[in-house]
Amino acid sequence: MVQSERARYNTAWGGPALAPQERVRNLSVGEYYRRQYASAPRSLAFRASSRQEMEEWRAAFSEKLKECLGPFPESCYLDPEVIETVDAGSYRREKVLFNSEPDMAVVAHVLVPKGIERGERRPAVLACHGHGNGKDDIVGIDHGEGNRRARIRDLNYDYAHQLACRGYVVIAPDWRSFGERRLGGEFGARDACNVLFIKGMLMGLNLLTLNIWDAMCSIDYLCLRPDVDPNRIGCAGLSYGGTMTLYTAALDERVKCAVVSGYLNSFESYAVGLGNTCGAQTPAGLLRYGEMSDVACMIAPRPLLIESGVADDGFPIDASREAAGAVRRAYETAGAPDNFDVDEFDGGHRWSGLKAYDWLDRWLKGSQ
Repeated sequence: MVQSERARYNTAWGGPALAPQERVRNLSVGEYYRRQYASAPRSLAFRASSRQEMEEWRAAFSEKLKECLGPFPESCYLDPEVIETVDAGSYRREKVLFNSEPDMAVVAHVLVPKGIERGERRPAVLACHGHGNGKDDIVGIDHGEGNRRARIRDLNYDYAHQLACRGYVVIAPDWRSFGERRLGGEFGARDACNVLFIKGMLMGLNLLTLNIWDAMCSIDYLCLRPDVDPNRIGCAGLSYGGTMTLYTAALDERVKCAVVSGYLNSFESYAVGLGNTCGAQTPAGLLRYGEMSDVACMIAPRPLLIESGVADDGFPIDASREAAGAVRRAYETAGAPDNFDVDEFDGGHRWSGLKAYDWLDRWLKGSQ
């Protein structure tokens, strides 16, 4: 095609008559998403400079976050039942079933320390598991499997068990697509989170939203128990457990203290840049309004501890530090700088616990 013909062709389609060396085309969807991230407005990023501005921001951002998560399920009677009780040494382990919506039930381990006196109400923790085998791992149940036992040990992953040994009533539910709730079809090598997210999108249902709802219903269940103080409930978890802790604490003020481990970062770094994400942690369209750190800012001034491993290759430490800095500014604005802390430890993607247990004790047991 000669130059005059090229000019006529481009003009006919409404485009400029560019020479070949001037034309730049992008074929990379990954690069496309990076540019989309760079141009996303994040119109409600936290910028408040006073408590009043912070409350106005919280109301506006909370509304948009809920819009991005999509519809929450319909409430229903929990109708809880204990289907199994096991003596686990310093505590008993109950397996509990309860309804979270008319057509969905939750299965959970509830760890109840021995020695609770009649009428005594203990602080409680919602322990959130990450990817893998679900609730059993964080309770320390390895089913005699060596690889599973090693994973629990290497990740210091049995924090539900450790919390119960420290005197907390602990609930550890299976999230949808994990453990005993990984039903509805096997998908070969495909990630169940992604497949179930896609299925839900066909009906306008977000898997993350459904799991947040189940977390809230788990707190409802704790509040019904005569051995739990409903005013002293915490939430903690690693990885996807950190995801669940972050969003549950942000949206449910009954969570009085939270520990988010191996998660606080930026969507740009861990998700858009690395692709280290899945269909169980996708608030659709949130980047129009803010970043992950803005979700964490919603928790202020309630106590929040962040665990970040320096060598965590799935959640780069520089982005975690930047996000933590943004959240720290929110706590300063809220007049509660001592209610936020970071455990930055030498290690990878694992539960640290170096500060976590003392942090929960401080805010839920009242030990200063």
